[in-house]
Amino acid sequence: MIEYWHNPRCSKSRAGLALLEEKGAAVEVRKYLEDAPSADELRAVSSQLGIPAIEMMRTGEKRFKELGLTRTTPDDDLIQAMAESPILIERPLAIAGDKAAIGRPRENLLSLL
Repeated sequence: MIEYWHNPRCSKSRAGLALLEEKGAAVEVRKYLEDAPSADELRAVSSQLGIPAIEMMRTGEKRFKELGLTRTTPDDDLIQAMAESPILIERPLAIAGDKAAIGRPRENLLSLL
């Protein structure tokens, strides 16, 4: 089962979901803007991805600047910001067991199959 953090309004998110479904993957969609992940969940995903928190953020979002965040903001602060403002989480993001992938490009998601 793949947990798919999805924003239905995002074309990249829709394309990633379509790719997984085309491949016959069992997908559980989580509309993360409505059902925001906790700071602990975000820490776990960052670890699964093997990247710092800043690399799983949408730094171009208006909210990023409004919160005064920068590329040098400590990871814990970035994680907390994503938990409180999930619009900051890069999408799409998918988790399968102990692995995770950001679907940019969408083919990255195939590593979870």
